[in-house]
Amino acid sequence: MDISKKQLAKSLDHSLLKPEVTDADVREGCEIALRHDVASASVKPCHIELAASILRGSDVLVGTTVGFPHGCNTTEVKVFEVEDALKRGAQEFDMVMNYGLFLSGRLDDVREDIIAVKRAVGPDMILKVIIEFAQLSEEQIVAASQLVEQAGADFVKSSSGFVPGLTTVEVIRLMRQSVGPQTQVKAAYGVRSYEDVMAMLEAGASRCAVRCTEEVMATWDRLHGQG
Repeated sequence: MDISKKQLAKSLDHSLLKPEVTDADVREGCEIALRHDVASASVKPCHIELAASILRGSDVLVGTTVGFPHGCNTTEVKVFEVEDALKRGAQEFDMVMNYGLFLSGRLDDVREDIIAVKRAVGPDMILKVIIEFAQLSEEQIVAASQLVEQAGADFVKSSSGFVPGLTTVEVIRLMRQSVGPQTQVKAAYGVRSYEDVMAMLEAGASRCAVRCTEEVMATWDRLHGQG
C-alpha cells in the first residue's frame, strides 16, 4: 500500500486515554500530535480544555470519549457529556455502544442511544462508535457494525482498549465488509507499530488509535529515506 506521509499522519488518533494519564502526559502527547500533524489527540473529558489550549489553531482535532469505557451510561448522561464537551472545546467523539443492551437483544434501544448522541454531536463533527468486538461473535460484529451505520454514526470502531482481546486484521476486514462506503472504520487496541497501522489500513480502516505515533512516523521516514 502506497501512502504519503500526510495521509499516514491523518490516519492516526494519538491516544491519551489511560486512567493514569497526567496533565504532563497530555501536554507531551499533544505536542507529539502537533509535531506530526495527526488527525486528532484523544483525551479524557477532564483534559479537554488543556488539549484545546495546546491544539488551538492547528489541524489536529481534540477528540474525547462518551460513555467510556463500558457504554452503560443512560442516553441522557451521554448527551450531557457531549454538550458539556462541546462547550469545553471537543471536536470529535468516541462513544462506547451499550453492548450489554445489544447482547440482551435490545437493538432498538441501542440504535436510539446512538441516534441521540449523534444528534448532540451534530452533522459537522465526527462520532465514532465502539462496538467492543471482543465481546461479540462474528455474526454479532456484523450486526453491531450495521446498527451503528443505521444510527448515522460516522465510524464504527473496534475496541475501547478496556476489554481483553487485541484488534486483528480479520476483525477490521469484517467490520469494513459489514458497512457501506459512507461509514468509516477505526482500529483500536493492538495497533502498536508502523506495520500494524499499515495492515489495518490495508484491511479497510481509515483511522487507527495509537500511542506509538513517533515510532510510526519515524518508520515511514526511514523507509522513504527521510530523517
